Amino acid sequence: MSRTPPVSGSDRALTDRAVVARARWALMVQFGLFGVIGASWMSRLPSVREALGISASQLGLLLVVGGLGSLVSVVSAGAVVARFGSRTTLVVATAGNVVGFGLVALGTGTGGVVLFATGAFLNGVCGALTNVPINICAASVEQHVGRAILPHFHAAFSIGAACGALVAAAFSWAHVGITAQILVVTLAVTVARAVLVAPATALAPDRTAPARAAAPSGTTEPADDGAAPAHPTSPRRGAGVRAALAAWREPRTLLIGLVLLASSLSEGSAGNWLSIAVVDGFAVREALGAVAYGTFVGAMTVFRFAGTGLIDRFGRVAVLRASGVSALVGLLVFGLAPSLPLAWVGIVLWGCGAALANPVAIAAASDDPAHAAPRVAVATSFSTVAMLTAPPLLGLLVDQVGARHMLLVICAATVLSLAVAGQVRPLPRPAPHPVAAVPAEEPTR
Repeated sequence: MSRTPPVSGSDRALTDRAVVARARWALMVQFGLFGVIGASWMSRLPSVREALGISASQLGLLLVVGGLGSLVSVVSAGAVVARFGSRTTLVVATAGNVVGFGLVALGTGTGGVVLFATGAFLNGVCGALTNVPINICAASVEQHVGRAILPHFHAAFSIGAACGALVAAAFSWAHVGITAQILVVTLAVTVARAVLVAPATALAPDRTAPARAAAPSGTTEPADDGAAPAHPTSPRRGAGVRAALAAWREPRTLLIGLVLLASSLSEGSAGNWLSIAVVDGFAVREALGAVAYGTFVGAMTVFRFAGTGLIDRFGRVAVLRASGVSALVGLLVFGLAPSLPLAWVGIVLWGCGAALANPVAIAAASDDPAHAAPRVAVATSFSTVAMLTAPPLLGLLVDQVGARHMLLVICAATVLSLAVAGQVRPLPRPAPHPVAAVPAEEPTR
């Protein structure tokens, strides 16, 4: 009687590679869609202001409400992901965005400021609940691939944001109202996000870790192919909250958060003030200011794709330090240059320097899959604080010293990031269990 032939190692390897490939590309699209849905309506803020019948300063306060939603959510996102898993969190966040953007559209359609503010707050909450799990999943894919690819996901976000701006421009050119645009874009993005949730979260640490734990002692084979176990062990009540609170007491995690704070301050300030700084500082037309910001985004996106090989070759710490030096030199050149062509060189150096700090920090926070969720949530909370507080605080300096010289303030945060760059060094991995000897198989009878 012959035995059923076992699944060969090569077949298993092919299956694993297919799961990793699907997860990688699904996440690339998820990052891109995350950029699209945010930038598409933010690119039409003048239409939002007109629809609500408010001033620019009042609109700024409404946008801060969205930032407060992000801050509230990001503090608890680690506990939520640890308790319910990346897939469930991402599904709930996607559904919440439908409600949030629905309220935003209703607010712009009826002139309802309270409706708009409620929707903006809910979108801020759901934005953080999207950002944390997709970054955790992306870091897990990078660990499965075995080389630095996390910057590619952040490049996809940048490309998505650029596409969102183009979508907004197309709707505006066609004289389509902001309310209709929000509804159409939200519907299209939601359908795509929903389809891609399962493959994007297939390698999430909260799905694969229980399976690995169930692997028999003395073998290197995982218990499953990365899908959720049939009967996953339910986490103890309160375990996610305790893990989230514990991450706030870890010096390494907090210092990685400072790297993200500096990175977000650099990237976010360019988005808010670079075009204005070029227009005011060199007395040029608004279109040239927009091209300057486009140059910054282009340099950052290209370097996010090209810089992964540098991380593999030189390591995270060296790349983060080189990035910090490039950003610092770029900021100084831009802020102090006597002519626009020289300032443009500074913009390119600044964009290249801003490209890799964020993905490097996220990868460092995700080194241990068992604690990735709370650590990524804590680290990204620093990023949220920077995005929430920097625009109004920096805005106070614009009237005093001008937008171009105001941007030199970012140099202080960049120097701080350089000082703590050593914290992104990969954590030592535990030694694998010894492989047990496998007895020779009996010949078929």
